[in-house]
Amino acid sequence: MSSGSAIRGSRVGSSPMRPDERTEPAPRRQVNYFCAAGHDSLIWFAAEAAAPETWDCPRCGQPAGLDRQAPPGRLRTEPYKSHLAYVKERRSEEDAAAILAEALAKVRQRRGRD
Repeated sequence: MSSGSAIRGSRVGSSPMRPDERTEPAPRRQVNYFCAAGHDSLIWFAAEAAAPETWDCPRCGQPAGLDRQAPPGRLRTEPYKSHLAYVKERRSEEDAAAILAEALAKVRQRRGRD
């Protein structure tokens, strides 16, 4: 039975392991980024592309900048909030009691108890 591949071991989109002699890679340049944790990251960009002022550090995820002496500060992470915490921010205790009373009234009405 045939596996559907014309040449055994090939697949759609496969390419030779070595670069083609007739092509040249696009010109690139390395840019150094420095984060507050002291990490140094080398990021490759196209030669004609402008490098952004900040880049997320691949090691710690904090922002990294182009200046080694003055890297951007650490991001302040918010603690995890549950759905209930967000609801409590939007609703007061009185609103919650009114909504609960309304919902209970609807349930009692559906069950035939009024």
